Amino acid sequence: MNLTNMYRGIRLFALMSIVFATKENRRPVHIGFFLNDDDFFELSTVAITAVVRRVNQVSGTSYQLRPHIFRTTKSDILEAGLLACQRVKEGVAAIFGPESPEINEMIQSISSTLEIPQFQTFWNPKLRSRLSRQINPSPVFNLYPSPQSLAQALATLVRESDWKSYTVIYENDEGLLRLQEALNQRSMSDPAVSFRALGPKENHKSVLKEVKSSGVLHLIVDCEAGHIMDILRQAKELKLLSEFHSYILTNLDAHTLDWSEFKNVRTNITALRLVDTNKPNTQHAALVWNQILKYDILRNVKNPAIQKELVNYRKLNPVAEVLPNNIPIRIALLYDALNLFVSVLSKLNTEEEIIWESLSCETNETSSHGQRFSKALREKGREFELVVEPLTGAITSFDEMGYRKKYKLQIIELDSTKFRVTGTWDSDFPQEIQFKLSEEDRDTELKKKIQQRTFRVVSRLGDPYLMRRVDPHGRALYGNDRFEGYTMDLIGEICKPQNLNCSFTFEIVADGKYGNYDPKTKQWNGLIRELLDYKADLGICDLTITYERRKAVDFTLPFMTLGISILYAKAVKEPPELLSFSHPLSFEVWIYIATSYLIISMMMFLVARLNPNDWENPHPCNPCPTELENIWNVKNCFWLTMGSFMAQGCDILPKGISTRMVAAMWWFFTLIITACYTANMTAFLTMSRMGPTIESAEDLAAQTKIKYGCLGGGSTSSFFKDTNFSTYHRMWVQMESAEPSVFESNNKDGVKRVLTSKRKYAFLMESSSIEYEMERNCELMQVGNNLDSKGYGIAMPTNAPYRKSINEAILKMQEMGALHKLKDKWWKEMNGGGQCTKDKSGDIETAEMGLDNVGGVFVVLAVGVALAFMIAVCEFLWNVRKVAVVERLTPKEALIKEIRFAMDIRSRKKVVSTPSRAISLENIDR
Repeated sequence: MNLTNMYRGIRLFALMSIVFATKENRRPVHIGFFLNDDDFFELSTVAITAVVRRVNQVSGTSYQLRPHIFRTTKSDILEAGLLACQRVKEGVAAIFGPESPEINEMIQSISSTLEIPQFQTFWNPKLRSRLSRQINPSPVFNLYPSPQSLAQALATLVRESDWKSYTVIYENDEGLLRLQEALNQRSMSDPAVSFRALGPKENHKSVLKEVKSSGVLHLIVDCEAGHIMDILRQAKELKLLSEFHSYILTNLDAHTLDWSEFKNVRTNITALRLVDTNKPNTQHAALVWNQILKYDILRNVKNPAIQKELVNYRKLNPVAEVLPNNIPIRIALLYDALNLFVSVLSKLNTEEEIIWESLSCETNETSSHGQRFSKALREKGREFELVVEPLTGAITSFDEMGYRKKYKLQIIELDSTKFRVTGTWDSDFPQEIQFKLSEEDRDTELKKKIQQRTFRVVSRLGDPYLMRRVDPHGRALYGNDRFEGYTMDLIGEICKPQNLNCSFTFEIVADGKYGNYDPKTKQWNGLIRELLDYKADLGICDLTITYERRKAVDFTLPFMTLGISILYAKAVKEPPELLSFSHPLSFEVWIYIATSYLIISMMMFLVARLNPNDWENPHPCNPCPTELENIWNVKNCFWLTMGSFMAQGCDILPKGISTRMVAAMWWFFTLIITACYTANMTAFLTMSRMGPTIESAEDLAAQTKIKYGCLGGGSTSSFFKDTNFSTYHRMWVQMESAEPSVFESNNKDGVKRVLTSKRKYAFLMESSSIEYEMERNCELMQVGNNLDSKGYGIAMPTNAPYRKSINEAILKMQEMGALHKLKDKWWKEMNGGGQCTKDKSGDIETAEMGLDNVGGVFVVLAVGVALAFMIAVCEFLWNVRKVAVVERLTPKEALIKEIRFAMDIRSRKKVVSTPSRAISLENIDR
């Protein structure tokens, strides 16, 4: 309470104490008040007294207010009716209340029948149905927001809050009328809204347990203000007050409660209120009421019992203080209703004096001023200058049914122990809310809260995402120091000062599962279970974003994009055979080629002997030779065909048409054979380096020799199980029916099985994991393209307020290249990564032919040369024999002579050994 208002209140009471009012010259105006017998009775009396004293002692009017306050209970219906009829006989000018709907049935009937103005201050949905049957407008006015407009305000708030699915917890059936408009605005595609009726206080927990089991995070609570705290206490015990839950309280007195016990609750609790507690007039009214409670100035209250009750109240609550934010709406409305009545009375009395008649409940006679009040308060554009500024906003007019028109509701949110205003709803613009906090302001507040919190992160062990760290000195590690991996670095980057500037703690999920839904038990396991139980704030690992998981929890943007692929073992390169160069042609072809070579050579020999053009003059200088010579002996024929086959040609060529035809056909044959051999040789060398016998998932599905499987109970198995693609569905059927089982409990076991199965097993897993394994084991390879496209995301409970901030951090890291660097670090650098990079980059080198591939050619060359040398030796020995015979030498002498000549590499000419030369030499010797 500021000092200005305090001094203003002191001056007001000083003025009230010295003002002299001549009561004898004022006409008394009797007013009846029916107040509930509860804790707010005294405060209601104080509010009435504040207005009565202001009017009677300060306003200077020609009348004097005389309140008659009655304390009633819900069971005093008949007694309240008798009291009302008694006041009617005394000429009561207006009736205020009652505050209880049960008693109001009787009082409203009397007021409507006798046309005595009645001012109601509670939510009355029955006002429209009852007064619509009357001919004349009834002088019954309800200052509480009408059911239709309040329902519209709640509907707009739900829509602006973007609630698609929520649960309504209501205390009585009438409360559902406040939500009728919200339900009408929903479309057929929106999720269903569930309703839970509150029973007795001891049954609240059972209702809340049902809400918890449903997993709904948005709740609308419609109940009396006194029951709100009991419901929220039990909700807190059931962990329904987490930061992921949101509540809307429909009771307009929610802000008057003591919220100190929910100081540390992060739940978003939103409510509506009609009283602006920050306005000066509200603070001034609270100051005046406190002064009335403190000093004995209740002389306007003539009832001794009430005065005694107030004295007892002050004794029991000596330090009681009315705060602006603790004023109940019914007291504020009662204060404004009396203020409105006095203002309208003053206005109408100046136009024409109002006379109060004594009426009876037993006759049909009506008051003369009731219709004047009814007409004045329903007149459009007419404004009344109120004695004091109202607490619930300007009151201008009422509709035909008596409901208040044109008012504003404040949208308030719980901030620690008090509420703050976040927006305003105006009845003139029912489809919108004027928010005072922009999205930027909320983001700024949220970022400040994130900087002060420590995220509880749950994960599972799996290379390279999360691994246990071993201290090199053998010391025990604690906290986050126990782990290392990609996810640790990822959340570390997110929590850096330039991003969220937060902290985190890592824990391992107990069952080691990612998170799958069991339709039998209707429960989740693994990481998803931890998040659903709010035991963790974030779930980070190689967790795939799937449709089923997305319905249970929220995900951030993918920090890694991947797909399902096939992990297979590379083919083991066997040593090539010695004669592998002959493999491009089959053994039968080689036999046919050799046979063709022999046949064509002999055919050339025979044709050449038959063709006269191939018989030539041995002495070209002799034009008339007596003999002709044919050079195409068997040796030359074989040499021609051999030279043609080797694509080397020959120094002699046929001249006859037939021999040339044979040679041409042979050349054509060798051309085709050589080209086929060259092409097949290239293909053979290429095929010898091709590893897999499968190239795609279709190849796997089309064969039965190679078994294939995946991780059991993971997203990969769900992909094949739920797919509509025929090939993948056929693969799932084969995996399910395979014996022994082809499913593995983890990726490590799947990789190990691929390596040990001798290319009889393929493992279906995420491409990112395949890349990691291929960097460390060069015997593995990825077959084909990805079968689908998906991503790894950070999981969090639904409606997590920090999701947007983490998304922004991930996008920033992606643009800065931080995600790519993290992947390179843990895939190619850490823990033995990059071992197969050189092997991948050496594809050109591995394509070269080694000695093992062409060794057979060298063997053929060596054998051929050795055979040629042996033939040469044979020819040499045969020549030695001829020399020995011709020159009449012993074989030894001839051999020595020929060897000496052969070894003399400087000799370029050799004497021809002939018999005639040998004889002549012999004669000379003689």
